[in-house]
Formats: sequence, structure tokens, C-alpha cells
Amino acid sequence: MPYARDMNRTNNARIAIIGLPFDINSSYLRGAAEAPPKIREALFSDAYHWWSEGGLNLESYVHVAGDVEARDEDDLNAVIESSIQQLLDKEQVPISLGGDHAVTVPIVRAFAKKYPKLSILHFDAHSDIYDEFQGNRYSHACPFARIMEEGLAQRLVQVGIRTLNGHQREQVKRFGVEVFEMKNWRDDETFDFEGPVYISFDIDGLDPAFAPGVSHREPGGLSTRQAINVIHKLKGQVVGADIVEFNPRMDPSNVTAVVCAKLLKEIAAQMLAADERG
Repeated sequence: MPYARDMNRTNNARIAIIGLPFDINSSYLRGAAEAPPKIREALFSDAYHWWSEGGLNLESYVHVAGDVEARDEDDLNAVIESSIQQLLDKEQVPISLGGDHAVTVPIVRAFAKKYPKLSILHFDAHSDIYDEFQGNRYSHACPFARIMEEGLAQRLVQVGIRTLNGHQREQVKRFGVEVFEMKNWRDDETFDFEGPVYISFDIDGLDPAFAPGVSHREPGGLSTRQAINVIHKLKGQVVGADIVEFNPRMDPSNVTAVVCAKLLKEIAAQMLAADERG
């Protein structure tokens, strides 16, 4: 069993890693569905330890909740939402591993039931706010249009964006999204949220020099260090997260899988710090 030490779950293990191996709404390349086991393999590798940069040993706080299975495409969103809801009902804190970014819609639907004043911090090269893309309103290019239409988040902050077109700018204005484009990025940016905040991390928000294993490589993005600094300086109660759009087929050296595992650990540490603050 490659994750045997996870099976002896302790009472402290509030953070549940759940896999969402789905990429049916990807518009260009498939492969993101293969990401969850690759990220877990890097996370549990003996090459690394479980300590966060802030000095917290995460090993007893994290457990694997398995991968979600869906019978068919029509069943997908309902099954994802139900799976996340079950974890939240058990007072677990889910970190979801995609999969493409379309999985974020049903995840946030579940979170919004528990946290009606939810805010979202979204890392991405793309705003993913098309009204529809290639005839698909549930494309991975559209999740934040659906989230904002449904009133699932009271605030959406997007970081790392560098691909806005005219339609997307109209959508940003329509929904009152706070966009921090890379062309204007400052390393002293900090983000302060009142109440619960959900982190959605599309791995192509990083520059492809740091995370080449993505379907849509967009130069000019955040470094891994810059992204981790944003997470460390974040003020707010982090109640959940997803890491999406990692495509192992584009990651022959396994670099991106390791980056995903690193981000997971630092996000988990922020979640636990928020718990300690009450």
C-alpha cells in the first residue's frame, strides 16, 4: 500500500485529500484526470518530509479520502458535490485534487451551503469566466461564471491572470471580480479576507518554467516562491482548497507533481493556522 502510513488515521487528521480524476470538460488536451495519484505519490515520497515552512509537522493532520467515482458525465457534478458535502458534514477540511477546473463548481456548491459568506482566492493564468466556451457552459474555461451566477461566493479575487480578452473583461466587470494581472504584479501584494476563504489553485497560474506539466502553458506567470508567499501572507480563515489542471502527460520529469505537493502542504498549514486562530 503506497500510502500505508495514512491508513492509521489519528483524531488530528482533519484535512482530507480527495481526488477528482475528471477532465471531460477540458477544451484542448486530456490528461488532468491522471493527476491525483501523481500528486499523492509526490506527497508521500520518502524524498520529502511533512514539515511546512512555518514549522508545522503535517503528517498526523492529513489523510487520504480516496478518489471520487462517477458513473457517467451526467452524474459527475452531483457526485462531486455530494462527496465534498459528506466530508464537510464530518467536520473534515477537504483539499481536492483535480482534474480540470470544471470540478470547482460542484465543490464550491457544497462549501457555499456551509459557508454562505464564502470568498475565493483563485490562482490562474486564465480567468475561467467565459459565459460559454466551444458551446459548453461547464467547460473548464467557465467555472467562475457559474459560481458567480449562482451567488456561491460573495467575493472573487484572481491572481496571476495574463490572458484576459474582451469578453472576459466584460464578465469580470459584470461580476465585480478583483483581478490582479501579472503585468501589474507587485511582490508586496497581500490579501485580506473577512470570513471563510476557499483557495482554488490552477497550476498554470505558475510560470511554465516552474510548472511545465499543464495543458495550457502561458509564459510570464508567478514563480513557486511568489505563490507560496501569497499563501503565507493571506489573512483569512482558509476552509478548503483545490489544486487543478496538472497534466502528468506534460510533466515527464515529475517536477510539476512535486510543486503540487509542496503547495498542498503550505495550504494545509494555513488551514491549520486558521483553526488555531478560531
